[in-house]
Amino acid sequence: MNYRTVLALALLTLTSAAQANTLCNEKEQDIQREIGYAEKHNNQHRIDGLKKALSEVRTNCSDTSLRAEHQKKIAKQKAEIEERKADLIEARQKGDPDKITKREKKLAEAEDSLKALEKRDY
Repeated sequence: MNYRTVLALALLTLTSAAQANTLCNEKEQDIQREIGYAEKHNNQHRIDGLKKALSEVRTNCSDTSLRAEHQKKIAKQKAEIEERKADLIEARQKGDPDKITKREKKLAEAEDSLKALEKRDY
């Protein structure tokens, strides 16, 4: 019984480490792809910023930091959705059909952004 517990913990640790590495590699590949786009469009300012970001990812990337950053983005997006809902309520109270339509569109965009964030691993 003790052997199985140790084995299970070892496998769990290896799986977590592999996943963290995968997330960091995915982030690194995303940045490298963006560098390629920037180079294609001769956007040197963007290239410089992305190379700095790539260097930081290579130096500091960890599963914990990626997940924490991602959770912050999700929380920020949820706060934006609440703000958009309040704007929509205000527009409905004023009864302006153009503003209502505009606020509904902005709320839908914010909700779509949240869904996209929640689909990502990091």
